[in-house]
Amino acid sequence: MNVASTAADVPRSRTGIAGLDDILNGGLISDRIYLLEGTPGAGKTTLSLQYLLEGRRRGDRCLYITLSETAEELRAGAASHGWSLEGIEIFELLAEDSDLAADQQLTMVHPSEIELSETTRKVLEAVQRSNPQRVVFDSLSELRLLAQNPLRYRRQILALKQFFVGRKCTVLLLDDKTADSNDQQVQSIAHGVVLLERLNPDYGVTRRRLQISKFRGTDYRSGYHDYRILRGGLEVYPRLIAAEHTQQDGLDQLQSGVAPLDALLGGGPDRGTSTLLLGPAGAGKSTVALQYASAAAARGEHAAVFAFDESPSILMKRANALGIVLQPGTGPGKVRIQQIDAAELSPGEFVHHIRRAVEVDGARVVVIDSLNGYLNAMPEEHFLTLQLHELLTYLGRKGVTTFMVVAQHGMLGGSASTPADTSYLADAVVLFRYFEHVGRVKKAISVLKKRSGAHEEAIRELRFDRQGIHLSEPLTRLRGVLTGVPTEITQEQAERENGSAPKASPQ
Repeated sequence: MNVASTAADVPRSRTGIAGLDDILNGGLISDRIYLLEGTPGAGKTTLSLQYLLEGRRRGDRCLYITLSETAEELRAGAASHGWSLEGIEIFELLAEDSDLAADQQLTMVHPSEIELSETTRKVLEAVQRSNPQRVVFDSLSELRLLAQNPLRYRRQILALKQFFVGRKCTVLLLDDKTADSNDQQVQSIAHGVVLLERLNPDYGVTRRRLQISKFRGTDYRSGYHDYRILRGGLEVYPRLIAAEHTQQDGLDQLQSGVAPLDALLGGGPDRGTSTLLLGPAGAGKSTVALQYASAAAARGEHAAVFAFDESPSILMKRANALGIVLQPGTGPGKVRIQQIDAAELSPGEFVHHIRRAVEVDGARVVVIDSLNGYLNAMPEEHFLTLQLHELLTYLGRKGVTTFMVVAQHGMLGGSASTPADTSYLADAVVLFRYFEHVGRVKKAISVLKKRSGAHEEAIRELRFDRQGIHLSEPLTRLRGVLTGVPTEITQEQAERENGSAPKASPQ
């Protein structure tokens, strides 16, 4: 899961956030200065406190220098996450009552009322007194206001950098990006830059992502990485790179326990492949996917179902009504159904849930029901396709068999259109259709492609009852099933078309 490092033996200062340490290839390089940028509410203070708490756990001396928040406010914020800041020194540059008297020289209260040199002096004295190994400076926006011009501001930052050189101290400089322009003064000086972004979609929960803009001396995972602020701190979801995972053999086939269904797929989907179940709503896509999950659990494997459109209780009730046995839970012989709310979940977090199901719970079968819900989690169709390709490649390398449910537009699905063209990503495509025959609406199932082997070219009728899933013999005497309005031909016509007399009776 880690990125290959060009400086693996460099001492690291772990952040206490597993996902961020993974992105940084083991953590920050020790004894360097880093810039942590982000708009208000992005989580800079929370990340900084986690960094210091990790230092305390490792026995490091830690110092939090604050120009913008009081120690009481910091402790209250930490308490909201269930943390205690005991053992972490907090140095607040705030005015005392005597400093506010008219006859007293103001030394530190508001940036407009103090001299920059006095502020810098107090900061350096606090560091010399504590001799910390981890320092957080909150925030640079106060220094910027005090400096009043870019030249003086840059000189002060350079002075701070020179002061920390050789002190065996790793420093986080926080910046809330409130400057009018894109200030890159500190970015050019810092050893690394971490950018935190807060996004507000038109609907749904606020989403956050981070990017490593700069990191000298080692490799790191570039690009954007989703994260959330939960009770207990930041949870970072590194961008998935399938090439980092070794290929596992998956030569055997996954049996469904329904012989005609397995025959339709040439014995069943191969291990490590993905199957797209495509059709209109109510045509049986989810039921067939649950049948494969149930069969895998019956063989002692673990299956994970990620449901965007239905609650676990409804899925369980529907499966039980059709004789499909699902033992809820994690581990061998169990099927875990996890409901996914697209409005509350970022795509990176969704991938994180799948990885945890595979790498921690040992899932060998994954069902995504449905890709329509997944698309709602990422409105940009282009990026959905890219991320889905990476996810399917990863699952294939892990030897996991994946089933993706896609609902076509319209109740009957006559246009065969989908929210996003994902059919080319799948190794197999199973098509579900409605058709009308002798005054009744029936369901049909067929296989359009299977990359890893042969499959039936026939169209079969699909039925469900309390005993489970049933498939008819091939519909050899019906034409136009895929159009929804079939016509029946005679036995002689069927013999002429097929070159031999079919054994199947007309449906």
